[in-house]
Amino acid sequence: LGVINITAESSTVKSDLVNKERTNRDSAVLTSKGGTDTEFITCWNRADINKYLFNDLIYLYMNSVPHNEVGVETGSLMVSVCVSVPCVDPQLRQIYTDPPLTLTPSFSPRVKEYRAEVTFDTVTVRIRPEPVSPACRVHLDEHGGPRMANYPVGLGNSRISILVTDDSDPEPVVMAIYTVHMYRESRPSLPMFGDHVMCSFVQDCGLLVQPGQVCGLQPFIRSQGPLQTCTSGQAPGQWVVPCLSCTDNRTCDWREVAWQPDDCYHQLVDRPMLQDCMMDRKVLFIGDSTNRGMMYFLMERVNTSLQDWGKAHDTLFYRNLNGGRTQVGYSYYPQFWLEKKQRPTFRQALLQLLDRSRPLVNSNLTVLVVGGVQWLNTDHLRTVREVLDRESLSNILVVVKSLGMGFHLPVDGIRSLSLVQHLYKENSDIITTAKHHGYEVIDTFSITMGRYKEFLQGRCACHFHEVEKLWSPDDTTSTTNRIGSVRTGSGLSSQSAMQDREREAGSGPSTYHVRGPVNQVYSKILLSRLCPKTRN
Repeated sequence: LGVINITAESSTVKSDLVNKERTNRDSAVLTSKGGTDTEFITCWNRADINKYLFNDLIYLYMNSVPHNEVGVETGSLMVSVCVSVPCVDPQLRQIYTDPPLTLTPSFSPRVKEYRAEVTFDTVTVRIRPEPVSPACRVHLDEHGGPRMANYPVGLGNSRISILVTDDSDPEPVVMAIYTVHMYRESRPSLPMFGDHVMCSFVQDCGLLVQPGQVCGLQPFIRSQGPLQTCTSGQAPGQWVVPCLSCTDNRTCDWREVAWQPDDCYHQLVDRPMLQDCMMDRKVLFIGDSTNRGMMYFLMERVNTSLQDWGKAHDTLFYRNLNGGRTQVGYSYYPQFWLEKKQRPTFRQALLQLLDRSRPLVNSNLTVLVVGGVQWLNTDHLRTVREVLDRESLSNILVVVKSLGMGFHLPVDGIRSLSLVQHLYKENSDIITTAKHHGYEVIDTFSITMGRYKEFLQGRCACHFHEVEKLWSPDDTTSTTNRIGSVRTGSGLSSQSAMQDREREAGSGPSTYHVRGPVNQVYSKILLSRLCPKTRN
């Protein structure tokens, strides 16, 4: 921003042009300097500066030289004209990060694409780009993005875009884009070749959700006697993993980690059983993206593959699943991007979903899955009961997805909705209220709190699923990324078939896969609650 100072000495000129300009120029600021001098500061863009010569500017403000009550000049006038200088060198001088990242290739202003890898324990990166020219501006991810920010780094691939813009005109123009492709490593894992012990954990010592309870790995104590099938989706449990020692989590084979309820087991639902159980059923989901991840998992399992998906923030319907015998609907809630007065209420969103899904049967052939990360409370469950009673749907199956970990990192643009320690009680209240109404519950909070570092892409650090495009020989749009090894375990294993990939939903008959080991665990519990009995 260039600044030109013009000083006008002792002259008084009255002009209609002066008054017009002083009225129309909203950016002009008048300040008094000790009662003797007057200073005008105004900003002009390039078009304006071409309209007026500097002599005209002096003339323009000459009538404002301070006078006393009898008209004698008592001071001088200074006019400061700020000229918006165009961005003619749209390059970055450097990209500063904390912790320091090793960029590949090494940074150069002319190079626009970089890659960087971070360890599993690096969950946030602060990034501050610096432009070569002060006339250029930098924004992260979008035109109105911040010039510096803390970013959550999800497992696998993620991307940070740095926009170099020319803001000299009312509409900023993107002059250059720098991209940093991040790859965050998975948790270090040691394959089991010999003797090992079974260890368990409920919460991580790095984030104490229950300060009075133990954290980290503990020796796993098996239940005595035969286990029974779990009668609810919120049965207390713990994560179990084989290790050489329960005192060092680096000696564990994290590919074999599994969720183990304390005194029962969740029945696994194979595809034939699921397809049979889902015949003639409608499953309606209302909630945020974490609820949507469970929906896509169900769709892929019941339909053998996922042919259609999107990061929808509105209402979706899928009517061709399971040979046309199963329908799925989804409504995004809450619509946080709208002004508060414009946001639909939960009651309105639920009624709209029900109306668009009709005809509905008042039995367990109709399923409503409600929940999200941290917006759900007991009032929402009472609203569900009131709406279903009024709509003569009181006998449908309602499944409540409880709270989940997220919003726990110091990330710009994301506000923590509650202290983490308070979430445990809120989650318990939700479970109690849901059971009071006769609803099924899946306790996703207990499942996610011990693995809070294993989030995938997203500013909220709350996503434990990701939809990826599967590679095929005819697919020229797919990108090559890391592929991890696959091992099949028993029980509710949380190992995933592939490492993180960044995919775009392309056109044509593409096939997609829902990945994410933690999402896989509580989604399998959902299937077990939808189909609690064996085919026999």
